[in-house]
Order: sequence, then structure tokens, then C-alpha cells
Amino acid sequence: MKRLAALLLLISAPALAQDIRTAEGSGALLRWLDKMSGETADVELSAGQAAVSGHLTILLDECRYPAADPASDAFAHLTIRDSRAADPVFSGWMIASSPALSALDHPRYDVWLLRCTTEAGSAE
Repeated sequence: MKRLAALLLLISAPALAQDIRTAEGSGALLRWLDKMSGETADVELSAGQAAVSGHLTILLDECRYPAADPASDAFAHLTIRDSRAADPVFSGWMIASSPALSALDHPRYDVWLLRCTTEAGSAE
């Protein structure tokens, strides 16, 4: 009986898979926070572009979003450097709907992804 249940589960697994095709945005909209002063700023970057906010340099490598639902969850690959440190303070994928899942761990600054942008300049 257990073998039959396992076989049925394996056969039905492809039907349970979600469509995970993504589209690449031309850029991303990020929010930056200085926790000491309370200052915030929205930073719009094109892919490959960097911006300086406080002691941080934020480089956007790419931004992607679900092709079937552009208003849905975006994710971006970022490299964030602190001018006072040799190594990047963050390098990896950040997810718009779950910023704490892969967050910048910095005592003074927070950076999080809001959404991807497209060629037309509209935010997705």
C-alpha cells in the first residue's frame, strides 16, 4: 500500500509543479534606510548600474519577476559594499516579498527590493 501511494505521488509530482518562468526587468526600485538618522530614499537602478547612499555602494546585477504575473514577487541580485570594509557586506539574491529571507546585515543601513522596472520605465 505504501509503495502504491509513493508511486502515485511520483507520477503526480510534475502536475503539482508551478510555472516558474521569469522575465528580466531592465532595472529595479530599491529602498534604503539609515537607521541612525531615520533618512530613507528610493533608489532606481538599471541592470549593471551602481548608486552610492551613505557609506554604501549598491550594485544591481539583475532583477527578475514571474512572467505570468508581473505585479507578483520580484527578486534581484545585488552586491552591496561599505566604503569602510574590504569585502562586500551583501552579495546575493534579495526577494521583494521576503526581505528578511536574504537581508543586508548591517548595523547602520537597511536596503530592500521594492520591485523590478521594465524598458518602458514602468515598475512591475
